[in-house]
Amino acid sequence: METITPDSNIRAALQEQMRGLTETRCVRQQAEDVTPFEMREIPNGTGGTSLSFTGYASMVERGYEMWSPALGDYTEVIARDAFTKTLRETPDVSFKVNHDGLPMAKTSAGDLQLSSDSTGLYTEARVNPERADVLLMRQAIEAGHLNEMSFAFRVTRQDWTDDGMTRRIQEVNLNKGDVSVVEFGANPFTAGSLSLRNRLADAGVTAEQLVAAYRALTTFNETRALDPDVAACLSTVLQLVSIADTAVDVSQVLLSEMLGVENPDEDQDAALDEGTQPSDDGEAAAPRRNRLALVQLRSVAAKR
Repeated sequence: METITPDSNIRAALQEQMRGLTETRCVRQQAEDVTPFEMREIPNGTGGTSLSFTGYASMVERGYEMWSPALGDYTEVIARDAFTKTLRETPDVSFKVNHDGLPMAKTSAGDLQLSSDSTGLYTEARVNPERADVLLMRQAIEAGHLNEMSFAFRVTRQDWTDDGMTRRIQEVNLNKGDVSVVEFGANPFTAGSLSLRNRLADAGVTAEQLVAAYRALTTFNETRALDPDVAACLSTVLQLVSIADTAVDVSQVLLSEMLGVENPDEDQDAALDEGTQPSDDGEAAAPRRNRLALVQLRSVAAKR
């Protein structure tokens, strides 16, 4: 099959969509020669001890390989000054395990400090060893089950080479993100993408077919027709997405009931049932056709 790649306008749009998304990167993906962190006990000033974690949650000026379903393979580099602006703005960042659970330290609480240098994003976290989750984390680290660091961020400024093969992250926003001790050495973002890639490959869907399908969708409003091969490709993708979409919907309902809080998608779900979508200002409603994709996803999932 002839390789199909997005034209320059489509590629530029896809690249721009990556700006502002929450992403994660792992130290091993960027530099296998750097020890991500050290853990040691230090006096806490009251006769007891705290656990201190120091290390790099990210490396700078080191290229690492990435992949996305739409753009394919490319190299990514985090610039030396990517953290300068966000650190100057004193972001609220948490220290966690695998980017999940309760914060064990936090910049706003004063027990997590972040700084950047020519190596990368340096992290100093001081945690309470008497906490049950900290004890579990310590045991996992000592057993070698947690041996890397990672950080969550949003890109605010980026550059791409003309050939689209290199993404240079010039500036990030760390606010409301985290630095984490993590289980897997592979880049979490890449691992997730590769998982999707493998699922699509197992279903017989190639990256070239996805690009062709994307092109067909961009002209669908004019042609009102889809090539059978494109339709088959999109049907497979739709089924995979619908499974995830339904799982999220069910989880949200269960969590809202357990926590006694409002389901954040309740208004949207009601609008779907009524055939309208609430607008940002709460006044005009968009036609049902603008939400057709979500309706189709839930319909497919319900039949599985």
